[in-house]
Amino acid sequence: MYKNILVPMALDHGIGQSALAVARALLSEGGAITALHVYEAPQGSVSAYLDEGVVQDAFDRAQSQLEARAKDEPALSAKIVKGHSGRSIIDVAIAMQADCIVIGSHKPGLIDYLLGSTASRVVRHAPCAVHVLREPN
Repeated sequence: MYKNILVPMALDHGIGQSALAVARALLSEGGAITALHVYEAPQGSVSAYLDEGVVQDAFDRAQSQLEARAKDEPALSAKIVKGHSGRSIIDVAIAMQADCIVIGSHKPGLIDYLLGSTASRVVRHAPCAVHVLREPN
């Protein structure tokens, strides 16, 4: 059982609720779960065409969605950060001294074999145990 579990959540995928259920099952009495969303701001030439207000509105919407998922859960807190998903998940896990990460993963495609998925990066670099939850087919 774990005392400090991090659950990275992509708000546009449905696996988050399943990952939270697994985290609750793995949680020790008195432990805490942190639901994390990493907001990846548009990069490169795309960002030149977007107004800062549009980007901030998207961030605010993501934060509201995450907080809505976390409400009514006594051991769950919500955290949103800006950055690269794989690196940010590791950074947050280190900062909060997580002893477990429960992360969802999709069935890998060709691009994942070439570039690697977020879940595979987390598994390789995590400072703690990682439970990978596969999306149902």
